[in-house]
This record gives sequence, C-alpha cells and structure tokens, in this order.
Amino acid sequence: MARSKSIPVETLALPVLDGVTLTADQNAMAALHAAHGDERDTVSQLLGQAQMAGVFEAFSRTVRTSKLAFVKENKLYRGLAGRKSPHGAGTLGGTWDEFCGLLGRSVDQVDRDIANLRAFGEEALDSMSRMGIGYRELRQYRKLPQDQQAALVEVAKGGDKEAFVDLAEEMIAKHTAEKETLGRRLDEAKADYAAQSEVMAKKTGELDKARRELELSRKRVQAMPVDEAAKALRAEVSAIAYEAEANVLGPLREGFSKLEALAVGGEDHRAFRAGLIRQLEITLGSVRSEFNLLDHADGVAWMSPAESVL
Repeated sequence: MARSKSIPVETLALPVLDGVTLTADQNAMAALHAAHGDERDTVSQLLGQAQMAGVFEAFSRTVRTSKLAFVKENKLYRGLAGRKSPHGAGTLGGTWDEFCGLLGRSVDQVDRDIANLRAFGEEALDSMSRMGIGYRELRQYRKLPQDQQAALVEVAKGGDKEAFVDLAEEMIAKHTAEKETLGRRLDEAKADYAAQSEVMAKKTGELDKARRELELSRKRVQAMPVDEAAKALRAEVSAIAYEAEANVLGPLREGFSKLEALAVGGEDHRAFRAGLIRQLEITLGSVRSEFNLLDHADGVAWMSPAESVL
C-alpha cells in the first residue's frame, strides 16, 4: 500500500513580548487596585471620624458650658486683669465680657448656654442636643413651671425624641393657655380696680363736699339767733327724713314689687322683705329711744305750717 504524501504545517510566528512593558502594566494595575482600596479605607475612616466628632462636639459643648459656668459663678475671669489684650496694645480689665470675647463668643450666647445647663442638667441637655433640639425650643422649655421642666428632663434622659417632642408640645400648649387665662384675669382685675378707684374718688369727693357744706352750715347756724338756727336745722333734718322716706317708697318699694313678681312659681321672698322692714323699724326705734321721743304725734301739730307743705 502506497504511503500518502504528508503536507508540511506552516509555523505561526508569535510576537515577541516586551518584558519591561508587561511588568510596567502589571505594576500599574496593582497600583490602581491599591489606590482604590486606600481611597475606600480613607473615606470609611473619615466618615467614622466625622461621626465621632459629632458625638464629641455635643459632649464637649456641654462640658465646656459647665466649665464656663464655674468660671462665672466664682468670678475667675477677674484673673485676666492686667494681661495684654490680644486685639490691641491695651490690657484686659478682667471682665466677663472680655473672657467670653477671648473665646470668640458673645456674653448672650454663653449666658444662654449656662441657663440651659442649669435648667436641664448635663445628661438631659446632651440628650436634647443629640435629638436636634435648638435654642428656640430650649428657651420655651425654660419658661415652663419647675414641675413640667422636671418631667421633660426625665423623658429627655430616655432618649426617645418622639415621646419628648409630644410631651413638650403638650406642656407648651397647656402653659400658653394658662398664661392667656391669667392675662385675662389680670386685665379684668385691673379694670375692676380702675372702676373701684373711680367710684372711691367720686365718693371721696362727695364726702369732702358734704363735710364742707356741713361746716358752712354749722358756722352759719352758730351765727344765727336761736329761733332762726332752730328753724334752719328743722328744715335740714326734715329734708333728710323726706329723702329716707322717698327711698323707702321709691326704690325699696319697687324692689319689693320685683321680688314679688319673681316669687310666682319660685322662691317666696316675703321673709327676706320682712327682715329688711324689721331692720328699718329697729333702726328708727333706736333713734326714738336715744332721744326719748313720743310714740305718736297728733296730726301735723308737730310741724309748722311752712314745714307741713315741704
């Protein structure tokens, strides 16, 4: 059997690899991966640091305020007196304003922080800071009564923001309503006081006028002959008696009539009216007894013709 002729295979020419270039590419890829890993680690590290800084900032703010309160209460800022001012050629006077200024803060800001710390304490204030409670809300909370502030402090220590905010809003609404009620009562009291003052001033003026008229009458009577003085006094006393009688027959009688009309189907006011009449009778009887007067006077003989027509 004849052997077939073999076909020669053409050799494939492969490109020559540049070892230096290949090594450089491999190193570049490795560096890229390393750089990417470093960036990721750096971002994670910075994020963690930022989060920790936030927590530490709230904590350090409370601690700083506590230290500032100690300085103010013990007036330690006076120790700055005589030191060279960092803002000029002068020297410091050792004042609280200067101390706060050296910290880059105003007196109002520091005093406000101290007031919050004293009102709520470090623990509750730290918790409220983490909840995002601002200065405006804290100022409102400080205006609440002590018992309500104490309740807010206890809830704040628990760290439940929703429960804290709900309780705070309820207390503020209640406090506002109570304040408005007290304000209305105060306005009413002022109005009553003004009205009473006006009435008292009027009565005082009337009393002073009556005293002056009485003094003038007394002097005039003293200068009169006896018969004329008696006549003048009788006229004056008669006028007083007629006025009393007019009040009995007028306003008093009218009031009795109104009470009688109201008594239909309701309370019987006869005992009350009888009591008033009895009191008047006792008063008149007391005057009669004091001056030893007769129980009865015949007709108008006790009056002069001129007096009887008054």
